Amino acid sequence: MKSLKQQDQEVYQAVKGEEKRQKEGMELIASENYVSRAVLEALGSVFTNKYSEGYPGKRYYGGQDFTDQVESLAIERAKKLFRAQHVNVQPHSGAPANMIVYSAVLQPGDKVLGMDLSHGGHLTHGHPVTLSAQIYNFTGYKTNSRGEIDYDALEKMARREKPKLMLAGFSAYSRKINYRRFTQIAKKVGAISMMDMAHIAGLIAGKVLTNPVPYFDIVTTTTHKTLRGPRGGMILCKKKFAKVIDQASFPGFQGGPHMNNIAAKAVAFGEALQPSFQKYARQVLKNAKVLEQELKKYGFKIVFGKTENHLILLDVFNSKGISGKQLEEALDKINITVNKNVIPDDPRSPLDPSGIRLGVPAVTTRGMKEKEMKQIAAWIQQATENINSDQALKKIRQEVVRFCKKFPLHKE
Repeated sequence: MKSLKQQDQEVYQAVKGEEKRQKEGMELIASENYVSRAVLEALGSVFTNKYSEGYPGKRYYGGQDFTDQVESLAIERAKKLFRAQHVNVQPHSGAPANMIVYSAVLQPGDKVLGMDLSHGGHLTHGHPVTLSAQIYNFTGYKTNSRGEIDYDALEKMARREKPKLMLAGFSAYSRKINYRRFTQIAKKVGAISMMDMAHIAGLIAGKVLTNPVPYFDIVTTTTHKTLRGPRGGMILCKKKFAKVIDQASFPGFQGGPHMNNIAAKAVAFGEALQPSFQKYARQVLKNAKVLEQELKKYGFKIVFGKTENHLILLDVFNSKGISGKQLEEALDKINITVNKNVIPDDPRSPLDPSGIRLGVPAVTTRGMKEKEMKQIAAWIQQATENINSDQALKKIRQEVVRFCKKFPLHKE
């Protein structure tokens, strides 16, 4: 970064500071990961300079030989990864991908069934503060007392509400979804079936979780998180929806695609097709399960009962008597990064909720395994016990920094 250092010291120092934070700390935010050097190089490539409105072979600007090449590579690799009939790699991220789908298949006021945010859903699945909720009529379904989706109750709701679209997917739900049952319910009520697989796309690509693409009409995803690519979005769908999805993306919702980002997606998808990625995905599940079991031993309450993917939602207020915000701040002090998170029907504020969400994709990418998960759980417990002692937290932080230096962000 010689040029950046010479031209803009303020930004350079911020970049170096973030690099140091990542090297000396542990990312346990479920939606975060570390990309390869190759992905970073593609993101910083000359494709940043190029406008490419349209699609491969049908662009509105000249000079598209190589943009067509990388976008076609990204599409074909994504099709192979997820056995998709059609793929659009242009969405800038997950929220735009969802909005593109809504605008493609819905009319304002149409009804959608989506998972309630406090029960593990995502903002874009119908939370009242979002733009989509102001345009479309969302109804939220919830989990039962066992932390599971009650499909009989969901079917009754679907028959009663008669939605145009039924949406599966989550941001904090740690259990599997019964794709077959969900899509059968959608068919019974004449609804389009949609899955937002953003959080688990990498585990699906790594063949450790069932692929939803053959079941659903439309599937959206981010390309980061467990998939370990650049921050971006993607839509996979049956051929019958291909034209309306593409038109809704461009020119309907977005202008020129970010070709540097699409080049980086192509690189990441190529990486996900390698046997080493399947090994990583298997380790993610192992690490999540060990971390869950260790936290249970320390008396933490596991929301939804257990984890069957990469994430764990903890109810720390009802098990430890502290808020999610308090524990997030304490863990920040020892260089472990998590996010505070609401629990089902949380009576507390989203800015000071009852829970925290943990995820293991990033630490797994760095090479941490079961042994390291036990140590991480011990540090989380120590931070909880010493939440009001800066001196004790400082000592733990020194241990964490020494520990993290053994696991570089990238293999040299």
